[in-house]
Amino acid sequence: MIVMLTSAKATAQQTPNVYRDSVVQLYGVVMTADSLRAIPSASIIVEGKGRGTITNPDGVFSIAVLKGDRITFSCIGFKNRSIEIPLNLADNQYSVIQLLVSDTAYLPATILKPRPTREQFERDFVNNKIADDSYEIARKNTDEAQRRILINSLPADGKEAINYQLRQQANKYYYSGQLPPMNILNPAAWADFIKAWKRGDFKRKD
Repeated sequence: MIVMLTSAKATAQQTPNVYRDSVVQLYGVVMTADSLRAIPSASIIVEGKGRGTITNPDGVFSIAVLKGDRITFSCIGFKNRSIEIPLNLADNQYSVIQLLVSDTAYLPATILKPRPTREQFERDFVNNKIADDSYEIARKNTDEAQRRILINSLPADGKEAINYQLRQQANKYYYSGQLPPMNILNPAAWADFIKAWKRGDFKRKD
């Protein structure tokens, strides 16, 4: 038993730690290519690994990567740049000074034309249609007249249809073997009829 443990220990000491030897501390600074100014909050992403870091206000960064990893440097207003950590790197540290080139975005031309007169500007400003925001749309949808229009115009969805069918079946089974009550003598039914008549539910919809 002692011989086996000694042999295993010797084998472990002779076998190099591949994962430890492949870890590299990548550090450096990200700067502009034209004026050599530090770029703060630039992103340093390890492609395919879902992790990264950002530069500090002085453009300096530091991140642990593996040999062979591909690193992408990006920042708004600059073109992306990528580097690859060498596989044959002898040391476990790798420093870079990454220069980013400005990326110019060309926008379509806009022509500003003033109104001919102040009176025309005031007329167009007052008559300008402004789209309703979420609060105004919600207020309109909660209006009683708007709710009646929506109820009459929107088709019933599957949940409403199946609930109506289940209620009809429940009423049928409830009065099975007896005569159902006549709503003509039901005060609640008369109250609902009068309210619907006042609302105009029975008016012709041309």
